[in-house]
Amino acid sequence: MNVADSEVVLSVLDSAGYVRTPELGRADVILVNTCAVRENAEQRIYGRLGDFRHIRKSNPGVVVGVLGCMAERLRKDLMASDSSVDIVVGPDEYRRLPELVDQAINGEKGIAVRLSRVENYDDIVPLRTDGISAWVSVMRGCDKFCTFCVVPFTRGRERSRSLPSVTREIAGLLERGFREVTLLGQNVNSYRDEDGNHDFADLLGSVAHLDPSLRVRFTTSHPQDMSDKLIATIAAHGNICNYIHLPVQSGSDRILRLMNRTYTRRHYLDLVERIRRQIPQVSLSTDIIAGFPTETDIDHQQTLELIRDIEYDGAFTFKYSPRENTKAWHMGDDVPDNVKIARLNEIIDLQRRISFRRNQAMIGQTVEVLIEGSSRKSAEDFSGRTDTNKMVVFPKGQSEIGQFRMFRIEQANSATLFGSPVETEAHVPIAVNE
Repeated sequence: MNVADSEVVLSVLDSAGYVRTPELGRADVILVNTCAVRENAEQRIYGRLGDFRHIRKSNPGVVVGVLGCMAERLRKDLMASDSSVDIVVGPDEYRRLPELVDQAINGEKGIAVRLSRVENYDDIVPLRTDGISAWVSVMRGCDKFCTFCVVPFTRGRERSRSLPSVTREIAGLLERGFREVTLLGQNVNSYRDEDGNHDFADLLGSVAHLDPSLRVRFTTSHPQDMSDKLIATIAAHGNICNYIHLPVQSGSDRILRLMNRTYTRRHYLDLVERIRRQIPQVSLSTDIIAGFPTETDIDHQQTLELIRDIEYDGAFTFKYSPRENTKAWHMGDDVPDNVKIARLNEIIDLQRRISFRRNQAMIGQTVEVLIEGSSRKSAEDFSGRTDTNKMVVFPKGQSEIGQFRMFRIEQANSATLFGSPVETEAHVPIAVNE
């Protein structure tokens, strides 16, 4: 989501005459787009801001700005008199950036963090370099108010872009050669085009119909809003990826209630069963928090049991991080840090074993891969993803970036599949009329 927001920021500044530079030392303006979901992310930003101080020594006129969720949440600290930050801009005020930068160049610090009930940047075309995959924001904010989450306070309430504006943007990406799009929303399932009365299943189907060769992904889903209509839409279109990120957060009903997740363990398990019944080849991933306030070892064991029952393909796991002004903040952070870490490691170890077993089961299978670029670990290899979001590494050979190719899986570990090319034409996913 921050990548998508940064592309909006680039578009706004490009219209004002600014050009992006790859060299930090040449910049007139340095902007850092931030996240406030976990404390660790904020600490990294403070460290990065400290790194910019040496740049000011050689270029005293450089403007430093902090954007995004952390800007909204910590605006007073960031704008303190001894701060090296010149401008602080929240996620709904990016249109004001040129004005604020001009003021900062003239020595005036600026702040704009007002949250909006209507701003969705619907009329701004994000400034992207040509590529293979694009992030497309379809809605902003969240109305769920999970007790551990600052998003409703830092990004505001839910508001959606119109369906036509989203499809127009993606049609433009198709013309530029993009092969994959990911539709983004803090809770993308609750998308609602107020003018056309379209829900997320309608939007997803409309995007899939634009071009049957375009891969379509989406994130993030809230289990409460994963409707049967949405499941059926995914199953009905060959170019909507068979991958769903479905955050559960905990396997304990007691903790889920404290988190205000609005579903039970049973509801979640039934949902997974319905998804797998309609989309047999689906890959599922999740988010899990270890050490939420008052979490007992029994609660933790219930989370481990849920992971064993579902057997996710992957999981993003975190130890609980208190966020000021959330309801969970007032519950107290009573689980000792060493206990959080021990529980988190148990979750990670269990999920790694499951991921390894599921990936090992793919050895010998033939999968279609969208080639994304060079492998991070070997200059002789390319890497790409299956429609189930599995990373595949393979020799470059005659392959080309942006190409769909079939590969036979020869080896696998818990994170990566390793394949060799199959000398047949990769199929083009077909969009099926509902």
